[in-house]
Amino acid sequence: MLPRHSFLALLLGLAFPSSPAQAESAAPAITADIIYGHKAGMALTYDLVKPSHPNGAAVLFMVSGGWVSTWSDPAPLVASAMAAKDRNGFGMLLDRGFALYLVRHGSSPFFKVPDAVADVRRAVRHIRLHAPPLGINPARLGAFGGSAGGHLSLMLGTASDAGDPAAPDPVQQVSDRVAAVVAYFPPTDLAPYVNDQRFPALQFPADQALSVSPLFQVTPDDAPCLLLHGSKDTLVLPSHSETILAAFRKVGVPTDLVTFPEAAHGFTGADEQTASTAMVAWFEKHLALPSAP
Repeated sequence: MLPRHSFLALLLGLAFPSSPAQAESAAPAITADIIYGHKAGMALTYDLVKPSHPNGAAVLFMVSGGWVSTWSDPAPLVASAMAAKDRNGFGMLLDRGFALYLVRHGSSPFFKVPDAVADVRRAVRHIRLHAPPLGINPARLGAFGGSAGGHLSLMLGTASDAGDPAAPDPVQQVSDRVAAVVAYFPPTDLAPYVNDQRFPALQFPADQALSVSPLFQVTPDDAPCLLLHGSKDTLVLPSHSETILAAFRKVGVPTDLVTFPEAAHGFTGADEQTASTAMVAWFEKHLALPSAP
């Protein structure tokens, strides 16, 4: 589980600072700190980044590394991403018209993995409820993230529901399903990690592990999923992606796995560009407008 937000920093291309001209020409519109719920006296928030030429689809990024989810100003992050849009995922997605949601959950160490799963499920419901007035098709939502964020994305792709029409909260009445998932080096079976002292979020009762492990939530109606994993990853072994790939294929869920022979827990350089290109292609394929009858 990549510590803190190193995956977010990598994905947004912080190594490639933007020039004023590049940032101005892209001009995505950012709405920060949209509140989708409250817990423990605190607000749960996400940021919305709208491209200059939207295609009507949106992708949710799980802001999570080791299930730590903290705030940072989205403006310089997005500017850097747009300056490197030829090689980083956020810039590519925005350039191709996808709206982006940067979703934060209740953070470790206070909150644990089951809390994070519940939070991001609520975030999808809130986003879907408010999508139409924003010009976003609620049937064209995807999710992605790396490490812990990949785990949360897979939970959205495998363990979602249609909502509860009888719920007093309008948000809970709405589905939390997504239409496509991309998961970078995700842990898919949390049982071996429960009580791992390196990650406070994993300090939860062992009998909850299966309910928050995507591998054990796989069913035929799950969202199409692309898995990206480094062959030299020793923190989250490649077997996590290989095992859930087999489970998805067994029940007929469209799935693919791209492996990176020299990569460990994170991608840089050519691997990062290859992964970003594969991610965008997956979302373009599975979040496309429905074909005319």
